Order: sequence, then C-alpha cells, then structure tokens
Amino acid sequence: MNNDIIERLEQLETRLAFQDDTIEQLNQEITTQGYETARLKEQLNLMVNKLKDWQHNQTDTPGEEPPPPHY
Repeated sequence: MNNDIIERLEQLETRLAFQDDTIEQLNQEITTQGYETARLKEQLNLMVNKLKDWQHNQTDTPGEEPPPPHY
C-alpha cells in the first residue's frame, strides 16, 4: 500500500514537471506572438497612412496633371 502511494506521488510529480514545462513554452510563444502582432499593427498603420497620403495627393491636384497626349 505504501509503495502504491509513493508511485502515485512520483507519477503526479512527473506530470506536474511536464505541465510546468508546457506552460513555460506556451507563455514564451504567447509573448513572441504579442510582439509580432504589435510589429504587424505598426506596419499596417504605416501602410494605411501612406495609402491615405497617396490618395490625398491623387485627388488634390487633378488640374495640375498634364492632359493626355490625344488632346
């Protein structure tokens, strides 16, 4: 009976060690993904701003563009 308890405790300790390792790996992955998400959001914001600037420049000066060659 005593050996059964010791064996169960050892199994629980082993499982706990694996779970701790898994939790640490998942935490590292979530942290990495958080940084990557922040970087991608920053890049997206830059692209949106560039697109807005480009569109603004395209619609601001339609009269300043030279006429097409067929005029």
